[in-house]
Amino acid sequence: MKPVATAVATAALLASVVACGPKGPDYTSVWTTSSTATPTTTVEKPVPLSQYLNSIGVTGKQVAPDSLPDLTVSIPTPPGWERFTDPHIAPQTVLLAKNKKYPTARLVVFALNGDFDPAQVIKHGNDDAQLFDNFKQLDASMAPYNGFPSSMIQGSYNNEDGTRLHSLNRIVLPTGSPPGKQRYFVQLTITSLADQAAAQAGGIDMIIHGFVVAAK
Repeated sequence: MKPVATAVATAALLASVVACGPKGPDYTSVWTTSSTATPTTTVEKPVPLSQYLNSIGVTGKQVAPDSLPDLTVSIPTPPGWERFTDPHIAPQTVLLAKNKKYPTARLVVFALNGDFDPAQVIKHGNDDAQLFDNFKQLDASMAPYNGFPSSMIQGSYNNEDGTRLHSLNRIVLPTGSPPGKQRYFVQLTITSLADQAAAQAGGIDMIIHGFVVAAK
């Protein structure tokens, strides 16, 4: 289960669909490094999605978004952003950045194997974010994305060097078209410096609203 676990662990948070997207956020509310956390609606301890998938025997193989025969998965490239590669990240990952710095967008897709209920799996979609250092939630949703089970969360957290980051994270669990009906794990993460999130909103919004997950 290492492929899916790696994707979930390295991602921060996932973007939203136009119809179910976050309201116009007040970014200043997530710049603070205060330890005061936003109350959550669940009393259960967060279970990382990778851990949950491992526990139910689901495995996955990373695939390039543009190579899928039964599913369309894509994001647009805003003006000033460009695609880049990283030797430490799987080549099937789509990476975009503005001026080779923040903000960044990361798109990963895994073909999943194993018997599971997507509606149950997606309940853990936002759990990883709540485990980040000093995470402060701004918005979240469990509404479907284009008819597929999905979770979305956005907020701010401290990375390993203490830098405050703002991220939007969306996970979608789509099923490919018949006859195969292959199940997939799709994750989009958009990350910016917290104090620059509002200034970079134009390009970020273009990616959020242009994110496509649809059966062919």
